[in-house]
Amino acid sequence: MSDMEIRDDRAGGRLEAIAGGEVVGHIEYFVLEAPARALVPVHTIVEPEHEGKGIAGSLARELYGIAAREGIVVAPLCPYVVKWAARHPEEAPAADPELLGAAVEWLETHPGRF
Repeated sequence: MSDMEIRDDRAGGRLEAIAGGEVVGHIEYFVLEAPARALVPVHTIVEPEHEGKGIAGSLARELYGIAAREGIVVAPLCPYVVKWAARHPEEAPAADPELLGAAVEWLETHPGRF
């Protein structure tokens, strides 16, 4: 989608894809502080009428780009982002298993957040 903008709403924990003035897809995520700082995507959602346009992939690519620019890692819990990362190892370095475990633990101790 060439007319799409991606906006990081860090305070809201959302990376949003915007086209035609509306949010057409987003990744919900949180920032893990320990044992290392990481972006942790939990859900990827694309509005049904916009599926199949590469929006989810663009969001995943931008999430990894943000992490790289900030010098941190991505610890994906979202099934879509996990699959995307496996298909793009040159853009999506694998997260340390300990970090993934810490992300799962954080999510379990914050029920209702996602």
